[in-house]
Amino acid sequence: MKKTNDIFKKNPEKHDFPAAADYLELLYDEQKTTELVKKLTEAKTIYKKCKDILRASELPLLPHENKYVREDLQKIKDNIKLSLILLVRGSNKLIIADGYHRICASYYLNEDLEIPCRLI
Repeated sequence: MKKTNDIFKKNPEKHDFPAAADYLELLYDEQKTTELVKKLTEAKTIYKKCKDILRASELPLLPHENKYVREDLQKIKDNIKLSLILLVRGSNKLIIADGYHRICASYYLNEDLEIPCRLI
């Protein structure tokens, strides 16, 4: 069984932050989004179980057949490391700013897998 360090990179990729901003702009105004993304870039990487991230976000587990979940599972099989997850504490639930498909792919490997993430 693959371990977290075999699956995930230690740091986010540069394109993860603009992707997170695109999503967060749907929830917050431009100033708040900029502030959140800046905090995400500065946050320390922590590890959380993928099942707990899904529960806290209240999002459904995407089906194994989902195109992007399949692509992430193939990357894992091909030993291509995935970027870590970017998370924001919302007022009532966790917001997955970037990495929803990666969380779902990880869940299919092992729901208890500790995923590297940045949480603000």
